[in-house]
Amino acid sequence: MFQIASFDEIKAGKVTDVYFERTIKILKAKGIDKRVKAEFIAKELPDNAEWGVFTGLEECAALLKGMKVNVRAMAEGSIFRPLQPVMEIEGMYTDFGIYETALLGLICQASGVATRAARCKMAAGDRKVISFGARRMHPVLAPMIERNAYVGGCDGVSVLRSAELIEEEPMGTMPHALVLIMGDVERAIKAFDEVIEPNVMRTALVDTFVDEKFEAVRAAEALGGRLFAVRLDTPGSRRGNFYRIIEEVKWELDIRGFGNVKIYVSGGLNEEKVSELNPVVDGYGIGTWISNSPVIDYAMDIMEVEGKPLAKRGKWSGSKSVIRCGTCGSEKIVPFTTEREHCDCGGIHEDMLKPFIKDGDLIGSLPKPKDIRKYVQSQTKTLSQRRKP
Repeated sequence: MFQIASFDEIKAGKVTDVYFERTIKILKAKGIDKRVKAEFIAKELPDNAEWGVFTGLEECAALLKGMKVNVRAMAEGSIFRPLQPVMEIEGMYTDFGIYETALLGLICQASGVATRAARCKMAAGDRKVISFGARRMHPVLAPMIERNAYVGGCDGVSVLRSAELIEEEPMGTMPHALVLIMGDVERAIKAFDEVIEPNVMRTALVDTFVDEKFEAVRAAEALGGRLFAVRLDTPGSRRGNFYRIIEEVKWELDIRGFGNVKIYVSGGLNEEKVSELNPVVDGYGIGTWISNSPVIDYAMDIMEVEGKPLAKRGKWSGSKSVIRCGTCGSEKIVPFTTEREHCDCGGIHEDMLKPFIKDGDLIGSLPKPKDIRKYVQSQTKTLSQRRKP
């Protein structure tokens, strides 16, 4: 039996910190209940980053559906900055207060994964990035982690159920187990080619027994033009200068007429290493760096009670708008407004927090993962362009 909570248990309020349960009990016993607004913000981001990617909203919708609440939220996949509210819930406190723990859990980890994935994809540019991190988490979480890795920027995911969730084909190569059991890389890649569907790219793992360049050449000679790529997963204890090893592999393939074979690498990668390897690499399998991303430390705080601004010390009271100019991209936090103001540049400010749920009913339809991914990429592209001198 897995040590997890079911959806029904979460919906029943069993995944909550006990003091919320006691608070609801006290308020009901005293006949007290008030209409409040609560916002979700992160005061700062991991690694002192300037921006994060907001995800997890779809699962929040599943939890809040049918409750007597109104929700304003940034679109899933929105890039946000510290202190900007990403979501606001309005309702009677006893109707939703017990879900604070669960709601934070749904967005904190998801946003952390999407943010790391976005940074890795930005570093890789046009090169492929595949999520390889399922083995670093509880298997129940794998589809959620990889879904958010994908919407954040990864080009594909390796787990079967994750791929179903995002409506894409799973992506992967071959494990060392296949090479070890078959006896060498040549037998392994030939068997792969004979058995696996022809639409799956043929990628040989070339670091099992001997020098990577020799295994790469043997794999290329075995399959000829059918070999799409070789993957180097060289362990850290054997890497030395990994860049030079990859250069050697490329050279040996090129001079033998296999210059079309792509180079993929995996193992211990982060965005810094990706940037360093870009000149000699065509694609990356990134695992732990994305799957074990630090969470975005959102907090849920009441900032309005019975229509009046009210917040605890250190928080800004009152409902807010996060306005962004569609022309220059400038952003600021202002008291809630429905008016569209002109930016100093001449553009129009738009509130990033849009009505999302009204009296428990979802407003509109939820976007598909691939559409969220496109939205993230459009924003990161703009960020990159604005950073250029």
